[in-house]
Amino acid sequence: MSPTLPPLATKLGGLQSSAIRDLLELTTRAEIIGLAGGLPDAELMPRERIAAAAESALRTAESLQYGASPGAPALRAVLAERESARLGRRVALGEVFVTHGSQQALSLLAEVLLDPGALVVVEDPAYVGALQVFRAAGARIVAVPLDADGMRIDVLADLLARGERPALVHTVSNFHNPGGVSMSPQRRAELAKLAEAHGFWVIEDDPYGELWFDSPAPAPVATYSRNVIRLSSASKILAPSLRVGWMVAPDPVCRAVELLKQGADLCGSTLTHHITAELLADEAWLAAHVDHVRTVYAGRAKSLVHAVRLRFGDRLRCTDATGGMFVWADFTDGTDTQELLPRALDAGVAYVPGVAFSVDGGYRSSMRLCFTTAESAVLTEAVDRLARAAG
Repeated sequence: MSPTLPPLATKLGGLQSSAIRDLLELTTRAEIIGLAGGLPDAELMPRERIAAAAESALRTAESLQYGASPGAPALRAVLAERESARLGRRVALGEVFVTHGSQQALSLLAEVLLDPGALVVVEDPAYVGALQVFRAAGARIVAVPLDADGMRIDVLADLLARGERPALVHTVSNFHNPGGVSMSPQRRAELAKLAEAHGFWVIEDDPYGELWFDSPAPAPVATYSRNVIRLSSASKILAPSLRVGWMVAPDPVCRAVELLKQGADLCGSTLTHHITAELLADEAWLAAHVDHVRTVYAGRAKSLVHAVRLRFGDRLRCTDATGGMFVWADFTDGTDTQELLPRALDAGVAYVPGVAFSVDGGYRSSMRLCFTTAESAVLTEAVDRLARAAG
């Protein structure tokens, strides 16, 4: 008889694995066209330029040593300059903190800002990674719906008027994951005003802001208030494996995060920090690289949207792809996308059912489609397979 193992922490009881990660395990077969993953295209990642930056970084022993918990000073200096330009104000070095991808920033902030039972407001549908973090923190989660202009700030204002007092509000303001929409400038200003009036934090999660197609994303919510903590990442414009994310936050928040990061992993990778610093500082090269990625993604997005509308008509309505990596689609005839998924996999196409992004089990007739990793002709074929599966 095997001995009984000691118990795990009770907080794990309410957690579940990411439906997207689980689905990716099922879609590794070559015959399946994957629209499920939120992955940038590896073929567009600048391997030769990364290799050159790595060779440069490896000329110094410092790149192989432990580093400062807030990140390599050279990288933080580059990020401070970039964020100063983005926010239209000087961002001090002490306001920049580098993390192991922006997901770690979100996780550390949840520990810093939330007590068990604290109220967190998220968008509906919500970013899965945020839901996992806030559930692990023991937060009470309330969802506010999205429309074409992003989070419904009027609904948030109604919650506040009824006496709800969130500790923080989380928003993916640009090219929402999974909703595909961006928050309007007016709503950004209104959200910041509410944050200051009612004393809550806003976490502005912005990994997609540079992946605009037709026109640049609006000014960040963080331009309107110091109550806004801004997160971003190099994963979508350079390579996820660099594992470089960052946050811009008031100094007391950064110092609190530093204490927790020291207990979590001491510091990030000095090597990848130095590589990323060189790539982000090479402004002419970076602008050309990101512009190429935008052009490719824009063409694929338009192909996917066109194929969905041509093949399904009014039966499946999807967002216009103006940037980012995703299209959100809703069946108007009540088709259950969770029930449809096994037939879709049999037909050779994968997507993420909308229920994966729901706080309360909704979006049964919705799905998220990712357009970044397939050529236009393959995306068209994927929609044909989806239509055959849907009947």
